[in-house]
Amino acid sequence: MQVEIVIPARLASTRLPEKLLLSETGQPLIAHTYQAARKSRLANQVTLAVDHPRLAEAAQACGASWVMTDPNAQSGTDRIAEVARTRPQTDAFVNVQGDEPEIQGNAIDQAIELLLAHPECSVATLATPIRNRRDLEDPACVKVVRSKTGEALYFSRSVIPHPRQWDEGYLTADPPVYLQHLGIYVYRREFLLALNELPASPLEQIEKLEQLRFLQAGHRIVVGVVQSAPRGIDTREDYDAFLGRFRENGR
Repeated sequence: MQVEIVIPARLASTRLPEKLLLSETGQPLIAHTYQAARKSRLANQVTLAVDHPRLAEAAQACGASWVMTDPNAQSGTDRIAEVARTRPQTDAFVNVQGDEPEIQGNAIDQAIELLLAHPECSVATLATPIRNRRDLEDPACVKVVRSKTGEALYFSRSVIPHPRQWDEGYLTADPPVYLQHLGIYVYRREFLLALNELPASPLEQIEKLEQLRFLQAGHRIVVGVVQSAPRGIDTREDYDAFLGRFRENGR
């Protein structure tokens, strides 16, 4: 199977302006994400799907392959679909968020292997256990519940499953009761090419989660579990914490 990692890179960002170009490590954030994604063993190529010439310049400076995509694209998935239309030889595409500079290559490979092992599914993704109540009750922390076979039953910003009576043991249970959905997807090419034909989803519009459009249209999503996952960069505090880890590791 031919697999390409595509990193959607949008210049505008709300909470941390132009975060993908922050360069206090000596390299822009998007370069760190590109280098981390290249550690995947199973992907044949890594491409940045950019929406602005400044991001294209950053891609060229770090030696990355890049494609200019529609600046008006509604989502990262739409940018990846643009790339998919030009890659007839590629079977699957991995969506790695541009603000994930510490993403692990083995996690990417686990998601790819999941899609290979589940030919009945259109999409594969990952989740990690939620072990504290603050994250559990945070609407920015997207939760997912799975079937016995590992397929997604539902994604939500709410607490799911919602306990009728709270028990602290839910946060330490093994297997975990609560799972946080991680922003990595592996899509089959034919799914991406048909994406524009999917009807608008009421669930997606209510929760503002595009994966609910996939589920409501009848597509199957398999969800793997990793025990831990690095935090993406959404705020200045997140970036400062990343800087601290970067300097501590002497890189």
